Amino acid sequence: MTTQTEHAISPTRAEDYPEWYQQVVRAADLAENAPVRGCMVIKPWGYAIWENIQRILDAKFRALGVRNAYFPLFIPLSFLVKEAKHVEGFAKECAVVTHHRLESDGQGGLRPAAPLEEPLVVRPTSETIIGAMFAKWVQSYRDLPLLINQWANVVRWEMRPRLFLRTAEFLWQEGHTVHATAEEAMAFARTILDLYAEFVEEYLAIPVIKGEKTESERFPGAVATFTIEAMMQDRKALQAGTSHFLGQNFAKASEIKFLGPTGREEYAWTTSWGVSTRLIGGIVMTHGDDDGLIVPPRVAPAHVAILPVIHKEEHKASVLEFCHRVKAELEAQKFDGQPVRVELDTREMRGGDKVWEWVKKGVPVRLEIGPRDVAQDAVCLGRRDKPPRHRETVPRSQFVTEISNLLAEIQSNLLARAKAFRQQHTVEINSREEFYDFFTSEDPESPEIHGGFALCHWGGDLEVEEKLKEDLQVSIRCIPLDMPAEPGRCPFTGKPSPRRLVFAKAY
Repeated sequence: MTTQTEHAISPTRAEDYPEWYQQVVRAADLAENAPVRGCMVIKPWGYAIWENIQRILDAKFRALGVRNAYFPLFIPLSFLVKEAKHVEGFAKECAVVTHHRLESDGQGGLRPAAPLEEPLVVRPTSETIIGAMFAKWVQSYRDLPLLINQWANVVRWEMRPRLFLRTAEFLWQEGHTVHATAEEAMAFARTILDLYAEFVEEYLAIPVIKGEKTESERFPGAVATFTIEAMMQDRKALQAGTSHFLGQNFAKASEIKFLGPTGREEYAWTTSWGVSTRLIGGIVMTHGDDDGLIVPPRVAPAHVAILPVIHKEEHKASVLEFCHRVKAELEAQKFDGQPVRVELDTREMRGGDKVWEWVKKGVPVRLEIGPRDVAQDAVCLGRRDKPPRHRETVPRSQFVTEISNLLAEIQSNLLARAKAFRQQHTVEINSREEFYDFFTSEDPESPEIHGGFALCHWGGDLEVEEKLKEDLQVSIRCIPLDMPAEPGRCPFTGKPSPRRLVFAKAY
């Protein structure tokens, strides 16, 4: 990539959003397709973002008393069958192991040798097998609440994969808890929802709407599913995290019982909740631009990239010495409770190429340091929340002292921009005609970018839900929890409705 290039990514978002997304993922060196169809290889820069997400969330979970464990990748088919709604909901996405051991086929190839006594499902989620273990661990009310999380991979056989958003295998955390009462379990599910919303907004700079799913959109087997919904730059919704109140459904299927204080045996109440590497796709689609990725500082693998500018050999030693000094001074500073993370890029390559590489990776701050900067005891600063060609020269000591404030400002700017975008594309709709017009593109050059979040009444008819999916690929994203009740009438049936719901196209 040369410095003469107008933008690093082509086509622009408005021209072909899916292709733009793929190009940003590639240009930022986040991930690539694996040899196995539908799977991905997460590369170091992408995995470092996930590690930061994991580190921050893990600390928040622990503060609630949640502890980590690990459960098997393989689930006996009979475990899934115990919860009918659950198995029905995941049946089409399951990968099933039926044989073990390979043997020669006599023609230079291999074939499965021995069938298993019982087929094993590669976990699409772990409620059933974790429930079997919880049934052993929970005997008395004194064992409750039981608060467990695991960081793991799961497999859901996606037919139309897209890196980070939908892949056959992905990474996530899944929390599973057991409680003595329905009220306790529901309160914990809501606590996790609040935790997710706070994390996604404050750390990923992605504004979300907290809400409850309608019956048709619930997690299979759940009594209630709570969600956080975010708007991407193509105005589609991304379900960024879910928390489920499972009632006693899984407890009864797995025989999770306990003796209460009076000695009476009772079924427990359970929850499950999770977020995944889909959040990285959310970062791309919320903050990325036609020059690549923009990473919010609080989860960035590096906060600052230092790029020495050396045109003559006689300047090399002094420039590198100055760069190492700046790196050490920055790493002694704190941002978000952690040392400032710094990359010093000493690779011998064209300066313009090196700059564009860090622009595309989305590092929050770039420093270009040459002999003139050394002489002035200054740094040439580029911010990723501003155009790539925007640079300013700042005294070294001032920059080092103010780095934490600068990173906080970039973080705040990204969230403010995303909130403004969502507000611009969120409308209240009161008629069927308005609704259909809102979700129908009239621009042949941008057929994928239209609509947004429609706040609309709904009379509760499942037929309306299905009709909107069929006609417009629009679904009810959630019944918002933080919006005031506003009685009205469904524009599709005329039936009364207590509040507006959030409708959108979605990933």
